[in-house]
Amino acid sequence: MHHHHRPLLNKELSRREMLRICRGGFGSLAFMGLLGSVSSACKSDNPNSRSLLRQLATTPHYLPKAKNVIFLYMDGGVSQVDSFDPKPRLAKENGLDPTFKIDATQFNNNGKLLKSPWEFKQYGESGMAVSALFPHIASCVDDLALIRSMVSNFPEHTNANYFLHTGSGLQGRPSMGAWINYGLGSENSNLPGYVVLDGGLVPPGGVDNFKNGFLPADYQASIMKTGATPVANIQPDSSMADFQREKLDFIQAMDRGSEDKSQEVEAAIKNYELAYRMQSSVPELSEFAAESKATQKLYGLFDEDPNTRSYGAQCLMARRLVERGVRFVELTCPYQKGIDRWDQHSGLKDGHERNAHAVDQPIAGLLKDLKSRGLLEETLVVWTGEFGRTPFAQGKDGRDHNPSAFSMWMAGAGIKGGTIYGRTDDYGYRVEENPVSIHDLHATILHLLGVDHKQLTYHFGGRDFRLTDVHGHVVKDVLG
Repeated sequence: MHHHHRPLLNKELSRREMLRICRGGFGSLAFMGLLGSVSSACKSDNPNSRSLLRQLATTPHYLPKAKNVIFLYMDGGVSQVDSFDPKPRLAKENGLDPTFKIDATQFNNNGKLLKSPWEFKQYGESGMAVSALFPHIASCVDDLALIRSMVSNFPEHTNANYFLHTGSGLQGRPSMGAWINYGLGSENSNLPGYVVLDGGLVPPGGVDNFKNGFLPADYQASIMKTGATPVANIQPDSSMADFQREKLDFIQAMDRGSEDKSQEVEAAIKNYELAYRMQSSVPELSEFAAESKATQKLYGLFDEDPNTRSYGAQCLMARRLVERGVRFVELTCPYQKGIDRWDQHSGLKDGHERNAHAVDQPIAGLLKDLKSRGLLEETLVVWTGEFGRTPFAQGKDGRDHNPSAFSMWMAGAGIKGGTIYGRTDDYGYRVEENPVSIHDLHATILHLLGVDHKQLTYHFGGRDFRLTDVHGHVVKDVLG
């Protein structure tokens, strides 16, 4: 073989021939230079090593529209006919018995048709109709893509929450945020890729809505609060700083020396390292003093309602997190004494008004602030609950669960603002046109992040799993 190449090497080459023969070598040299810099950075004493390797391994399938997601989770199920899906016929037949077939409901305490207590008006150039519950969000309708034809497979909170978050109605699957963290990672090695902001209410199904499932443990959500201490024990003891670093280095050395490193051990090491780095980056997140008074007012931080201030702080912290490269941020509803999230089986008017007042101004403030900073172009904002409510009353003044139709909206990166997609019947009870499943929603979110939902898989238990299971289609009509 060596003799075969000697005549070529002894031959006098033209410049064109030399470049043709060596072109692969130039690329290899450049690539080796890149690997060399990464290898140097990835020594055990470099805290950013895993992040650099992760960035090489986690690239989108195609050019993404969105870099980050802010998920505004409306725990309990907002009534579609009282928020974003006006039904004149429901108002006209208020107090009459339903003439359509009623599916079994959670409590089967079904009363008369119940019109919305709130008036709807059209807003923006798009003329999108929004009820008086959301006057601030109404000012942003030209940035929203409203889907009125969402459907769920489950009529009960726990299973519906698992389905919304994980694509499965059963406990134990990885959450949407965990899948995205696994697929794309964080852009900031000092902060987790997936953060859930705790507003004071644990949703039905508990923290399993935010877990990693069968994915490695370092992809689960980091749960933070607003305020001076977002995470417990985040302030390091200065007298123990060197000792803490020595312990981490010792654990790393033990891990490297093991011939049989388990996934659990590796995930634990990553979580230890991340926690160590978070001590320097997390405290600054909730320091809002650097924000202007105008910005704080925009988010409702000076509102008389403490629940508005609480949710406003979540929204502002969400903006600060995506600014710093956190991939997926989920906000939960604030605890309000005397009402149960958006789950108004009775007292519809009081409950929905109090819930709406808590989130309306902060959400509008978030959208406007993101837009003014140029962040809305790369941040996808998603607003939804796990299902909707019935157009007929439960008892006299409540609404039962309705998985057959509900409304949600998206805004920001890659979204066609001012769009209305899908349609329900004249009572808002069932979808009549363009149904959108939870799997479709997940596929669309992943698509905007540059990820093909059919290719984002993880091998477990003898088969490849994905967030969308064997379902899901991208809702292209809401994309810009």
